[in-house]
Amino acid sequence: MKPFALAVKFNSLVIGALLVTIVSCGYTDKKDKASNSAPATVQARPSISTIISEKQFNDLFPQRDKFYSYAAFIKAANELANIKVKVTRRAVSVYQLMRTDKATGKTTTVRQDPDWNEAWAKVKPDSTYTIDYGAFCSEKDIATNKKELAAFFAQIGHETRHGETGAFNDGLMLIHENNTTLPYIAENDEYPPAKGQKYYGRGPLQISYNGNYGYASDCIFGDHKILLNNPALVETDPVIAFKTAIYFWMTPQTKKPSAHDVMAGKWQPNAADIAKGRKPGFGMVINIVNGEIECNHGDNMYNMTDRIGFYQFFLKKLGVTDANCVCSCATMQPYQ
Repeated sequence: MKPFALAVKFNSLVIGALLVTIVSCGYTDKKDKASNSAPATVQARPSISTIISEKQFNDLFPQRDKFYSYAAFIKAANELANIKVKVTRRAVSVYQLMRTDKATGKTTTVRQDPDWNEAWAKVKPDSTYTIDYGAFCSEKDIATNKKELAAFFAQIGHETRHGETGAFNDGLMLIHENNTTLPYIAENDEYPPAKGQKYYGRGPLQISYNGNYGYASDCIFGDHKILLNNPALVETDPVIAFKTAIYFWMTPQTKKPSAHDVMAGKWQPNAADIAKGRKPGFGMVINIVNGEIECNHGDNMYNMTDRIGFYQFFLKKLGVTDANCVCSCATMQPYQ
């Protein structure tokens, strides 16, 4: 997974050959702002265990590292399903994140930028969206949910494969990227790196960079410092590892929809997207995950075709089809 272009104030920084989007606004650590209202009545969605069994999971990933267990995946999905995060933006780049634990009904402001209450920011219109992590592979009918799960598995299978056998049986083998010498640190006022820590790719979707670890930590734990101070949790705790992957899947990026919204049929391209060849389907998911490297380069891009191969393999294994899939991003322009 390439660095996550988060829905926050950013600067563009070229690191190597990659264009990285970086968080760069101030942070005020005010976690005492909370509402302790009584739990709201929440319509429980079925556990993801109802659409995939342990036997099926093991069959999809026969060579997986024992770190990636079915039990850890189900626990991660079930626990994160209790969380939703409301993201509000004022002006262009002033943000507030409000995290709700649906099990308790408690809502906490986990991030509020210093300029949030400035007069110039208040007069600007807000844009707001809510990320409900309980919708992961469970929001639609069973066939759509399975297609989403196949798409998710295709991405994590490709990102963590160890070999190029063409059999698509070598996913979930790598816990972290091969080269762990690079720190993956970028200037970031909101989520500054902890001294001595490295933020190289870890987990099923290889989360990278301090900004991404901090944002994920805010959403998952309600505390950005947990993963910033101890990023190794993503390669030592399998439940946390899977939570970072689900977080990435469900969370919109700057200018990009979430992969979930694409696969659940909730995203529709606007005029600018249509002009740039972006269409609903698995190809759009590739564009979200790694579009700058793999999209708009024709049909012979290996990584893109490998992701498509994983998707088609997992669809068959899960007993669903995607007859109208726009699986390729060969002519889609990536987001900048």
